Amino acid sequence: MDCPIVYHPDYVAPLPPGHRFPMGKFRALYERLIAEGVAVRSQFHQPELPPVEWLELVHTPAYVQAYCQGMLDAKAQRRIGLPWSPALVHRTCIAVGGTILTAKLALEHGLACNTAGGTHHAFPDFGSGFCIFNDLAIAARVLQRLGLVQKVLIVDLDVHQGDGTAVIFAGDDSVFTFSMHCEVNFPGTKQQSDLDVPLPEGMEDEAYLQTLDRYLPDLLSQVQPDLVLYDAGVDPHFDDRLGKLALSDRGLFCRDMQVLTTCVQRGYPIACVIGGGYADDFEALVYRHSLLHRAARDVAAQPQFSIGA
Repeated sequence: MDCPIVYHPDYVAPLPPGHRFPMGKFRALYERLIAEGVAVRSQFHQPELPPVEWLELVHTPAYVQAYCQGMLDAKAQRRIGLPWSPALVHRTCIAVGGTILTAKLALEHGLACNTAGGTHHAFPDFGSGFCIFNDLAIAARVLQRLGLVQKVLIVDLDVHQGDGTAVIFAGDDSVFTFSMHCEVNFPGTKQQSDLDVPLPEGMEDEAYLQTLDRYLPDLLSQVQPDLVLYDAGVDPHFDDRLGKLALSDRGLFCRDMQVLTTCVQRGYPIACVIGGGYADDFEALVYRHSLLHRAARDVAAQPQFSIGA
């Protein structure tokens, strides 16, 4: 059975020439998945804009209104790192809708992937590090509000700590936050997730995969979530300019296979987002993001994988 994938053409909004955020990767990822036969068009689902009330399940109404209307002050805008535009507001909201849809599809099919998402540096009342609204947190809250899930596990393997997510769910037993990240990296001030695993600079494939295996199976048994939200950032790659870890393409693929297989074989639905990636080689970066969808294809093709089980 094919894994559902979520994409919208509006995942890309214009940025000034030379901006260091690789906005074009979202469309290029979709096109590459089709061109290389990783996915077919019938697998793709298009999200809708979420109602403002859903954004405000996580973010303060004042922040949501100020951002959407272009009223943030210059300091708050700099902290986000993306120049405001109506197109970016729309892009930000449709990407949140994408992660919500991905989560719903995961509950229905057992596994689903977005082609964007992972804005884990967004806090309740401000954005940071290219993150405006926290799609992972909003998806968790929306599904809880709709009565579709009670307990959620967020597995964040982006190279940067999911600091915004940690703060949003601090003291909330219904969402467990797990962040495995490079210790000496952005954000400079770390927050406290339910479980943080800081990694030393330069960690390579085998040590990384062994570390992940030390925690993930036990976490699933401990939390027993109704849904896993997985941030599959590719910035742990050795060639990522914002990373500081040393995973190879093979290491990233093995990581994604490990996470997806561990969840699926134990019967936990998993919704995936692509997270961060900032390599200078754009085509190599898009390929790295596609590894998640290649892993999902392989896992969904396994005989023991029962869609909707």
